[in-house]
Amino acid sequence: MQKITKAVFPVAGFGTRFLPATKASPKEMLPIVDKPLIQYAAEEAIAAGATELIFITGKNKRSIEDHFDVAGELEAQLEAGGKQKMLTVLRGILPSHVSCIFVRQPKALGLGHAVLCAKSVVGDAPFSVILADDLIDGDVSVVKQMTDVYATKGGAILGVEDVPPSATASYGIVDAKPIEKDLLKVNGIVEKPQPEDAPSNLGVVGRYVFTPKIFDCLEKVKPGKGGEIQLTDGISDLMKLEEVYAYRFHGKRFDCGNKLGFMQANVELALKHPELSERFIAYLKNLSL
Repeated sequence: MQKITKAVFPVAGFGTRFLPATKASPKEMLPIVDKPLIQYAAEEAIAAGATELIFITGKNKRSIEDHFDVAGELEAQLEAGGKQKMLTVLRGILPSHVSCIFVRQPKALGLGHAVLCAKSVVGDAPFSVILADDLIDGDVSVVKQMTDVYATKGGAILGVEDVPPSATASYGIVDAKPIEKDLLKVNGIVEKPQPEDAPSNLGVVGRYVFTPKIFDCLEKVKPGKGGEIQLTDGISDLMKLEEVYAYRFHGKRFDCGNKLGFMQANVELALKHPELSERFIAYLKNLSL
C-alpha cells in the first residue's frame, strides 16, 4: 500500500460552544496546558509519518497559519535572552521535513465539503483526516495505529469507540462485524440515530483514513439541511466501491468540542505534564480539603 504522508485538518468551524472565547480566535487554538489543540492533532499526524499538513480554513483562522510559521523576531528575542530551552520548543512546533498547506473553505457546508476541499492538494494519494476537537491521548499515535491497519488491509478506516447507548444521537454509528481484534468490517453507517434505532454503540470519532475514492463519492452527495455535504453520506457510498473498516483505537479521547471535555483534557494532561504534575497534584489535594 502507498504510504500515507498527507493529513487533512478541517478547521473552518466557528466554535460557537466556546463563545465569547472564540469570537476572534479559533477554537483549535484553545490551549490544553501549554499547547493549542491543533498542535496536538498535528503532532499525532507527524508521529504517523505525515509530511504534508493540509488545513481547511475559514474566516478568523489566520492564527493557525501563524502558529506553524517561523517567528523570526520572537526567536531572536529568546536567543538574545538566553532562553534556549524555550527556543528549542518553539522551533520544534513544525519539524523541518514537514510542510503546511492552507486551503480556504468558502462556506461552512459540512464536514464532507471540508474534506472535499482538500481534493486538489491530496490528488491520488491516500490520506488521513483529523478533527482537532477530539484530542486522543495514547502511547502510540492513533493515526499511526490506523495507518498501520491501512498498510495491511487497504480501504477506508474509521476510528471508533464504544459510546453509551444514550449518546448515540451525538455520533455517526456503524453497523459492523468483527473480523480481527479491534477491527471490524463496516456494513452501514447511520448519522446520529436515536438509541432505539442505533445499529450498535460504536461511534465514529474524529479520525479517518481514506483513499481518493472518497472524493468521487462526496462530489455526488446531495446536500442536506443548510446545504451541507455530510461525510457520513460519502462514506455510505464509498462502501459500494471498496472495503470500509472500523478500528477500535487505543487511547483516551477527550471531546474538546464541549467545555467539560476541554476542562477534563486540561486536568488530565496537566497531571501527566513533567513540569507541572507534582505541583498540580499538590494543589488539587489541597483544594479538595
